[in-house]
Amino acid sequence: MIPVGYMAKRVSSRPEWLNAAGVVDIYSVSSCISEDFADYVNYWQHNGYWFFDFPEIIRSVAEENSIDLTETILFYYEAYEFEFDDDRCLWKPYGPESSIETRVVKPRQPHLEGYDVVTFSAGTMADCSPLSCNCLATTIETNSHCLLSSSERAKELLDQGKFKNSEPGPYRVVAVYSLRWP
Repeated sequence: MIPVGYMAKRVSSRPEWLNAAGVVDIYSVSSCISEDFADYVNYWQHNGYWFFDFPEIIRSVAEENSIDLTETILFYYEAYEFEFDDDRCLWKPYGPESSIETRVVKPRQPHLEGYDVVTFSAGTMADCSPLSCNCLATTIETNSHCLLSSSERAKELLDQGKFKNSEPGPYRVVAVYSLRWP
């Protein structure tokens, strides 16, 4: 797993339309249900994976633009170094956008919450998390945050075609960690 960065999110409770047993809230990487702290791309402080290298950058962007972070949870992400091409059924390497500096600082005490499968159709920022966005968690067992228990399970489900045609890929497996704000 490679460090890809940090994000502050406003975590939403499970929507009524997502009838997934045991899911309480949505810790997905995508911002479809649990929104990012802001439309952050316009500030151009993100790294080549379209996250942030360390939490202080998020706090700085928020302060400079009068964005309230009080109701947010800080997340740290690591991703499997290969993404799954659903059309060709193969794993291929990917990396950060080379024109944007990427220097992720690993956190000291991250708490692993689970693993998400996320689409990156444009190759830049996260599009959708089919477990929540497409209700795949109604047929695939997840934890209370709508995440999978292991990266191996995520890769196995992708290889088995369980995410096929849910959203345009490629798909990336991302470890989701929660953190305390520094």
